[in-house]
Amino acid sequence: MVFERRRWALPVAALALTLPVAAGCTSAPDAPAKRGGTPSASSASSASSASGASGAPAGSRARVCDAPSAGPSKAPAGAVTVDPAVVGDLETKTENSPPNTTFWLRPGTHRLGSDPYAQVEAKAGNRYLGAPGAVLDGRKTNQYAFGGTAPGVTIRYLTVQGFVAPQDEGVVNHDMADGWVVEHSTIQHNSGAGLMAGARQRVRASCLRGNGQYGMNAYKTGDSIRGLVVEGNEITGNNTDDWERRQPGCGCTAGIKFWAVDGADIRGNWVHDNRGAGLWADTNNNDFLFEDNVLESNDGAALMYETSYNAVVRNNTIRRNNWVEGRASAKDGDDFPYATVYVSESGGEPRVPARTDGIEIYRNLLEDNWNGITLWENADRFCNSPSNTSSDYCTLLVKDTARCARPAIATAPLYADCRWKTQRVDIHDNRFVLDPSVVGCAQECGRMAVLSNEGSSPDWSPYRGDRVARAITQEQDNRWHDNTYRGPWTFTAHDAGRRLDSGRWRGAPYRQDAGSTFEPRAGG
Repeated sequence: MVFERRRWALPVAALALTLPVAAGCTSAPDAPAKRGGTPSASSASSASSASGASGAPAGSRARVCDAPSAGPSKAPAGAVTVDPAVVGDLETKTENSPPNTTFWLRPGTHRLGSDPYAQVEAKAGNRYLGAPGAVLDGRKTNQYAFGGTAPGVTIRYLTVQGFVAPQDEGVVNHDMADGWVVEHSTIQHNSGAGLMAGARQRVRASCLRGNGQYGMNAYKTGDSIRGLVVEGNEITGNNTDDWERRQPGCGCTAGIKFWAVDGADIRGNWVHDNRGAGLWADTNNNDFLFEDNVLESNDGAALMYETSYNAVVRNNTIRRNNWVEGRASAKDGDDFPYATVYVSESGGEPRVPARTDGIEIYRNLLEDNWNGITLWENADRFCNSPSNTSSDYCTLLVKDTARCARPAIATAPLYADCRWKTQRVDIHDNRFVLDPSVVGCAQECGRMAVLSNEGSSPDWSPYRGDRVARAITQEQDNRWHDNTYRGPWTFTAHDAGRRLDSGRWRGAPYRQDAGSTFEPRAGG
């Protein structure tokens, strides 16, 4: 099974949910430098400041699961008090109160009604505050905790656990309403996704732990999500139901999965020990900032950016990822360079508005991961192709998928615009460290790669042969430069079978890693 086939098909939620959505409020993200400019120095920390081999970095806001912030011990003035001794008290009082009501949940375990669909139908502007020790427990009976399409709902200091949402659906903000704020909360041990997302959603200083499929599923039925902020959270141990084993190749797992999100700041999070990928942006995402995160000990890639556009990845500490999936692929004799940072059919596109017009990966520390960064483009995957596993989606440059057919696709502009292209990726000023004795690998690990496959289908495809492999390797402005390498790194270019040492990687025709330094031993 090749890496790019580990995909997420159109979510079940897209078929099952048809509720309308409403608008909320917004705030502007930090703006890094445009491609080709001076790297932004706005970050408060750098990858080199990370602590040792275990735990979050010293002083990290993201270490929240074992030390959650306590909510108010007394009801705020004007708040409606919710009694844990009364089953269904929270949903009943929400129904009987007007919008913009504050609810204070007393200490103890709160329960909803016994119906599987019993849930809190939040109203616009409602605020739910948990006292110290307040828990909303679905008892493995209720599917959803908070639903409805009302905007501007806030949930703080509350533990939500034990709900059984179906595959691809979520427990908190089940109906993907806009403008929700989730802060200082613990969402854990639920089936499906702990949390869904709407436009302008803010998730801060929260623990997304041990959920059956995703910590958060950032997908919105029939629409894109704009202005998402995920900041200072701990995202750990998700995909406990091991969906890739249950549905091989589904691509339906991650600490967080993003689908069609336009504008997102993902900063200061500790994403660790998830079964599968840590963070996975999949299909027509745009304008992402991944900054100051610690991504470590995830079974699969730390970060996947797939069939998407325009992103900045900077000042992250990325270590000990992809050991499980990398080792499994090596055992099977698969020579694909399974990546720690995987850029798949994604690149910079100036015609799609964003804070940058490229994909910029810089000032990160990658230490003792199975592999490094892979830039990949499947020559058989394009709009209207059977290999396009993103259902009926097309690129952001072509709205009508049916246009991507013979004869028009063979000529400009559709020849270029019907493909998600891995282009304009700039990888610089990173530190790559590999000690094979730590990772427990030999020659099958420690690779950087830029490659494609031989185009072969369908028979009318204009991308057959090695056209895409030549393009991604030499023609699409993908470059490594000014990096630091420690350890026995090797390089793959054009196709999976073309293994290079640093000299050939830097020489013609690839000419990669100008200004970089190489030290074969991992120390220093």
